[in-house]
Amino acid sequence: MKMRRIIFLSGMLTVASAAMAQTEVVQGVMQGKDYGVTYMLPNTLLDIEATVTEVIYTPGEFAKYANRYLRLNNVSTTPDQYYELNSIKVVPVGIPNPEQTYFIKMRDRSAAPLVELTNDGIIKSINVPYDRKSAQQDTNTSQVISSVRNPRDFLTEDILMANSSAKMAELVAKEIYAIRESKNALVRGQADVMPQDGQQMKLMLDALNEQEESLMSMFIGSYKKINQTYQIKISPREVSKEVAFRFSKKLGIVASNNLAGEPVYISITDLKTVAIPEDNKNKKKVEGIAYNVPGKAYVEITMGKQTLYKEEVAFAQFGTTEYLAPLLFNKNSTIKVYFNPATGGLIKVEREEHK
Repeated sequence: MKMRRIIFLSGMLTVASAAMAQTEVVQGVMQGKDYGVTYMLPNTLLDIEATVTEVIYTPGEFAKYANRYLRLNNVSTTPDQYYELNSIKVVPVGIPNPEQTYFIKMRDRSAAPLVELTNDGIIKSINVPYDRKSAQQDTNTSQVISSVRNPRDFLTEDILMANSSAKMAELVAKEIYAIRESKNALVRGQADVMPQDGQQMKLMLDALNEQEESLMSMFIGSYKKINQTYQIKISPREVSKEVAFRFSKKLGIVASNNLAGEPVYISITDLKTVAIPEDNKNKKKVEGIAYNVPGKAYVEITMGKQTLYKEEVAFAQFGTTEYLAPLLFNKNSTIKVYFNPATGGLIKVEREEHK
């Protein structure tokens, strides 16, 4: 579990014990004789989450009799394992930009803001109460495994006592046909014992379907499916059809330089939604709390002729930097500021007047 850092800044060298009881206090960064905290604005990294399903096929015990007793063609008798690329999700993630490092200097008569930073030192909020629950991250990864119930749970004594696999296959096939006849009788209202209501009908049909599916797996085999999520990180810049990673039906996700897989391309186009002055980085005077005005870019991910993802995404790199006026932070009111840790942009600014 990653805990975010939170820093309480004060012009005094002591902190009241009541404040310490409510706030996680960390000593501020000191620059010479100045007291305060150093924070950074982020660059935006693309975290591509690719969901892949590993499919494991196990032939049925009676696969070679599928055509003879059930008229099923093309039933494989060979075990197989392959991968399917199901979905692509793009998540913008902030990484510290050393070129945008700032120091909040505290003076004796200044208001004492509550500054929350991410674990990497990126500014997250000002004067917002710290919530430990929101700082907890669930790192558990889930695997979804699907398979049918063990078909031998439904075998009758006659089937189990059969003296050959061919005879067992024949009896299992007859059991499947009997189940289908029972379902038809229920649906047509011709069963010897009819359900009393729709709910009971559903329960009876579900039970018969489960039996049929399980017994059918003895002929057509079973599939176990395991969902896996891979993360591929891309440092954004304008690119056209750059190989992000490769996908192989036999190996799953492989590296971009592994020619065993089909290339998955990414294109990033700066939409130039923010006008950036030429002297923005060199001549603009730093006054107040710095934040990013992110620009938007069009992101497209393709494989062959298939488009897997296409959206507009906000990036710190394609925007500019602005500043919150220092006069906002005074003793007459409390200004709450929320930042987007992925882009460094403002989410919300709230004012709370003091009584």
